[in-house]
Amino acid sequence: MLAALREQAPVHPIETPNGLRTWLVVRYDDARALLTDPRLSKDMTVGHRFLAENFADPVKRAAFLRESGTRRQFPAELGRHMLDSDPPDHTRLRRLVGRVFTTGAITALRPRIEQLVGTLLDDAAAGGDVVDLMAALAFPLPFTVICWLLGVPPDDRARFRTWSNLLVSGTGGDDVLDASEAMVAYLRELIADKRTGTADDLLADLVRVGDQGDRLTGDELLGMAFLLLVAGHETTVNLIGNGTLALLTHPGQRALLAAEPERWPAAIDEFLRYDGPVSNATWRFTTEDVRVGQTTIPANEFVTICLGAAGRDPDRYPEPDVLDITRDRSGGLAFGHGIHHCLGAPLARLEAEVALRALFDRFPGVRLAAPADRLPWRLSLMMRGLQELPLRLH
Repeated sequence: MLAALREQAPVHPIETPNGLRTWLVVRYDDARALLTDPRLSKDMTVGHRFLAENFADPVKRAAFLRESGTRRQFPAELGRHMLDSDPPDHTRLRRLVGRVFTTGAITALRPRIEQLVGTLLDDAAAGGDVVDLMAALAFPLPFTVICWLLGVPPDDRARFRTWSNLLVSGTGGDDVLDASEAMVAYLRELIADKRTGTADDLLADLVRVGDQGDRLTGDELLGMAFLLLVAGHETTVNLIGNGTLALLTHPGQRALLAAEPERWPAAIDEFLRYDGPVSNATWRFTTEDVRVGQTTIPANEFVTICLGAAGRDPDRYPEPDVLDITRDRSGGLAFGHGIHHCLGAPLARLEAEVALRALFDRFPGVRLAAPADRLPWRLSLMMRGLQELPLRLH
């Protein structure tokens, strides 16, 4: 369907399942350009003001208006982060966070990640004839790493995982709001502990980081912790699952990696293009009329940039429906582009490379335990990921 849309026009008006009108961008060149276009804002404190008028269905619009300001709305404290901000606020937040979330700090995690992956694969091997890779490796790996980064004590991780699973489920409802309120209260206590203690983790570093007297506020720390949870958890889970499936269904590429393991970084980039963890970039809205091809998107309307369609654009990638770990790696959009390029992309790549390489090295006979075309996929407008991935390890 996306290929057909891409052939017809570069942008299409669509309606999301909850009734919101948005413009879907499906070609690589337009996606790349719009990801850096200053006329597209990500400041949802502004965008929320005209959300209601962009609901196509009057019944759904009325339902949205009824819920606005009620308990069913997502807590604002968790939305105050750099992903949903524009310069100069975004510039300031990114500068402060970037002083802590460095390439060196991420690289230093590799030995711990390798050890954790080994432990998870040990448990998987002892788990029986068929193992669900999502439950055994793809979910627990990034979750545990996030707990390290935030300094969540081992005794708190069970309830923290329950909350986080609800928050990233995308299902909505009172149970999700209960989880978000519990998460806010917990993170406030955790941040307070970092201010008075001597913890050595990323959240503690964020509490202490300063630049010419500037520091992150309490709500900004909350927002950053939540951003780490959602962005760091969801993308890595799906990258591991989708990448594993890609190799299991392309034996030639799997054999090439076994013969030339130095190609693993390139393989991760190709998995991101071929079947990336994020189908659509987070919403933006136009601050003035924006022309895309022969279509003008009016001001104050929402834009959805389809990263999945951009990654399969034949004008950018020859034979885009073919998995090819030897292809040109430049210009990938799976982690965004421009000022909002994902700060955690190196960590997601590292986790996925360590996990997938260990899986296929340790279990060279690993294979699917169910037909590929019958695997259950999660229903999500933004994420692209499997619910389950049953494997036979031996």
